[in-house]
Amino acid sequence: MLQPFEFFVGLRYTRARRRNHFISFISLLSILGIALGVTALITVMAVMNGFEKELRTRILGAASHATITLYEEPMQEWKILADTAVEHAGVVGAAPYVEGQVMVVKGKQVTGTVVRGVLPESEPDVSDIDQKMIAGELVDLQPGKFEIVLGSALARYLGAVVGDKVTIITPEASVTPVGVLPRMKRFTVIGIFEIGMFEYDRNFALLHADDASVLLRMNKGYSGVRLRLTDMFAARKVASDLAQEVGEEYWVSDWTQRHSNFFRAVKTEKTVMFVILALIVAVAAFNIVSTLVMVVTDKQSAIAILRTIGASPSSIMLIFLVQGALIGLVGTVLGVVGGILLALNVETLVPAIERLFQTQFLDPSVYYISSLPSELDYADVWRVALLALVLTLLATIYPAWRAARTEPAEALAYE
Repeated sequence: MLQPFEFFVGLRYTRARRRNHFISFISLLSILGIALGVTALITVMAVMNGFEKELRTRILGAASHATITLYEEPMQEWKILADTAVEHAGVVGAAPYVEGQVMVVKGKQVTGTVVRGVLPESEPDVSDIDQKMIAGELVDLQPGKFEIVLGSALARYLGAVVGDKVTIITPEASVTPVGVLPRMKRFTVIGIFEIGMFEYDRNFALLHADDASVLLRMNKGYSGVRLRLTDMFAARKVASDLAQEVGEEYWVSDWTQRHSNFFRAVKTEKTVMFVILALIVAVAAFNIVSTLVMVVTDKQSAIAILRTIGASPSSIMLIFLVQGALIGLVGTVLGVVGGILLALNVETLVPAIERLFQTQFLDPSVYYISSLPSELDYADVWRVALLALVLTLLATIYPAWRAARTEPAEALAYE
């Protein structure tokens, strides 16, 4: 156990005004380096958490938490299936949908897209698209009128606004006396939505479910039922429970399966950034090595005197371990405080800096997330603090061991 003697001597060496100001300067640099490294690491982890949360929220604002589909389309009795799903404690909403791939044409602009047929009165139960409308309203979709709601980027590409006509071409062809012709239908644009994700804003359009069923020749059937859950992170368990309830003829999938590659890539990027920024802390921590080596050299005579009055090598080693640990502790505490304050105020500071320098770090024409979101996770804070303390303790071992090996006779030979 650490005794008061080693602790107080180590503390005295740390607080003492050294004759060698260069050593004090290196100690200060070590503290500042650790503090800056810890601050940067905590802040970046918070920003990456914020990005992950924001992307997940935007994706699941259009996609469903879970989906039930019939292996043999189309699904006719969706209402019974939806009622069965809603009876599960983890499900709060259910709505049918029709989905297929088509070509959209307006003038000379042609592009492929995914159309989803929805029931406007049920869609708010499973998605947030009704809250993302920037023109028109989702409830304006009426069956039999062949109306369409476009994603914002898709509308810009087509040059379409509310009231314009677009032509939908389906993959299925019609056989006529003059030959095989593609099936086409004119739709009126009655709304535009913007999710904030290019995948949806550029390649997604909404129809009324009845019109989509006619367009895709589904005989008034549906592709499946989309579900919203109380806890999105319990999607895998809820999907497994529902799969047992609805039977083997249905396939129950969840968002972790459909978007697994994307979120796995985000998680991998976060891990890589943690490792890279941890190197900053490591470099600062190992500056302690040079600091303590110079202190040991400077204190040779003092170490020799301590040895002659009965201090053991282990006591000498503990003295310098205390000194190095205090440097690391001060730097870590400063870094943790700075990191928490910066992470909690990123969303305020970044816009202020942008206004000051008349610039924008995330151009909205390039990035759909034009601000830096921040989500501070205190588990990350503890991990970063623990990492910094471990690195600083490791950095003190060699100088402390070298101090413990000092021979009193050799150190005092020329005093």
